[in-house]
Amino acid sequence: MPHATQPAQPRTGLLDKIASPADLRKLEPEALPALAAELRNFLIDSVSRTGGHLSSNLGTVELTIALHYVFNTPEDRIVWDVGHQTYAHKVLTGRRAGMASLRQHHGISGFPRRSESLYDTFGTAHSSTSISAALGMAEAARLRGEDRRAIAVIGDGAMTAGMAFEALNNAGDIHDTNLLVILNDNEMSISPPVGALNKHLSRLLSGRLYTGARKIGKRVLENLPPPVIELARRTEEHVKGMVMPGTMFEEFGFNYIGPIDGHDLEALLPTLQNLRTLKGPQFLHVITRKGQGYKLAEADPILYHGVSKFDHTAGIATGKDAKSGGKLTYTQVFGDWLCDMAAIDKQLIAITPAMREGSGMVRFAHEYPDRYYDVGIAEQHALTFAGGLACEGFKPVVAIYSTFLQRAYDQLIHDIALQNLPVMMAIDRAGLVGADGATHHGAFDLSYLACIPNLTIFCPGDENECRQMLHTAYRHNGPTAVRYPRGSGLGVKPEAEMTVLPIGKGEIRRNGRRTALLAFGGLLGTALQVGEQLDATVANMRFVKPIDRELILKLASEHDLLVSLEENALIGGAGSEVARVLHEAGSTVRLLQLGLPDRFIDHGDQAQLLAEVGLDPASILKRIEEAYRPNS
Repeated sequence: MPHATQPAQPRTGLLDKIASPADLRKLEPEALPALAAELRNFLIDSVSRTGGHLSSNLGTVELTIALHYVFNTPEDRIVWDVGHQTYAHKVLTGRRAGMASLRQHHGISGFPRRSESLYDTFGTAHSSTSISAALGMAEAARLRGEDRRAIAVIGDGAMTAGMAFEALNNAGDIHDTNLLVILNDNEMSISPPVGALNKHLSRLLSGRLYTGARKIGKRVLENLPPPVIELARRTEEHVKGMVMPGTMFEEFGFNYIGPIDGHDLEALLPTLQNLRTLKGPQFLHVITRKGQGYKLAEADPILYHGVSKFDHTAGIATGKDAKSGGKLTYTQVFGDWLCDMAAIDKQLIAITPAMREGSGMVRFAHEYPDRYYDVGIAEQHALTFAGGLACEGFKPVVAIYSTFLQRAYDQLIHDIALQNLPVMMAIDRAGLVGADGATHHGAFDLSYLACIPNLTIFCPGDENECRQMLHTAYRHNGPTAVRYPRGSGLGVKPEAEMTVLPIGKGEIRRNGRRTALLAFGGLLGTALQVGEQLDATVANMRFVKPIDRELILKLASEHDLLVSLEENALIGGAGSEVARVLHEAGSTVRLLQLGLPDRFIDHGDQAQLLAEVGLDPASILKRIEEAYRPNS
């Protein structure tokens, strides 16, 4: 009877034995499929309790097991691209218990993190960095004479970024570097090539017989005339090209193997074992399926990509307000405005760097497919592409997360702002985003945008203002940025009518005495709460550039203390602009600047993080009280 009350025990019998990859390597190969089943069940149960990335992690279970089984980790370095495919890796490297705190305040990260484990060889969360980092590690080993391997595991989406190809180009030119690039390809359309023939060819092409034959052939040919050598090279490429799609990677200087089934351990293990013995740049193409082994995620891998807590038996609720708690999110405000504006203006073009769902563009993509461009994970290209469209009279709108806009800074300056092109950037996830942590917080955009000439920066304080600012920015003849936070706002219903707001003008939301709170964007609601408790004036500043100089000086003349509030780095942010205005005017009013501190902020619940950095109502009240104390 005791066994009947513990159904989970048989499912984790093998997993219970694994405290590190060294334990994994003690298992017989025949036991690994059963371990994969246990690990997959554990991930489904664990992520349903904590939230996190699910589909991508279910797709890499067998690949993760095979890598740690074949390679001597952590001596051999594995670099995971993006990092939202590493939950199985975390479990197998001693963090199974920590999964209960995944992405929670003071819990383990949802991405690889060097400070968390020796097995996390490189911190990742932004895409397409793995090949560059692994190449650096491979070259370090070569320079030191160390016999270890460096493996980059990159998803097919990350291969759309130019940085990945820059790294491939460099790696292929260093012929004696021991680098293995694994393309984790989970596009359903590429599934047909997977089968017995490809499995056989992959083993053959990674084996000693084939590689030995290539070496002998090169020695035989090296003294022959160049035309004969070129003919032999082309013949080999054409023979391989008839049965596999690897010619492009061969041109980069890699030995291409695949594609093989990334869920078939009988194919993965011998192929990786062969590749571990080969010298020079190697490229393994594996086919996986997002959500593998969980029917609901297999059927809708996008819905189950990033999840909150859910009942894994019943599945995720998909009602309209399932995630927003009934309030309209800023992302939804943008998506609705985009469709409404497109109906009015046929010159509107919408661009996203692979964030259609996250940026609220699903409806637009369906209703206006001819004016919708998903350029892949290519933020640099997205902005310059938009600039080219703007040169020809179109009105491009680039929907992009704050953290990803950082990757296109040069293009923003040189290709858009310098030419004063009317490109609008709808910047989502500005401020603290919560569980994704430091790599995804929109902590710096006001600082890095404010110094760019010609750029107008909008900071809406509520949902309706967001809609009107999007409209205003779109109508403006120059580069604009509208930045808004993740999630819902104050619950203000957007007005259907769209109105152009006066650029560079803030407004008073509450009149009070002694203290004036200058709120920039998403902290307006917090400022209003504090204003009620202090009987303080609250100004909704609306713009960081141009900043409302007249309003700032008026408030300075009528109050003893000004308090700037922003969900952005204090250094170079909106508060710095307020200080500049006061200094230039010779004002002696006291200014308390509140924002994000000069450190990277960890992951956790948004409310917890705001309290931690002193941007919750209680902390703000305390700082204001301290400012009024003598000698403070």
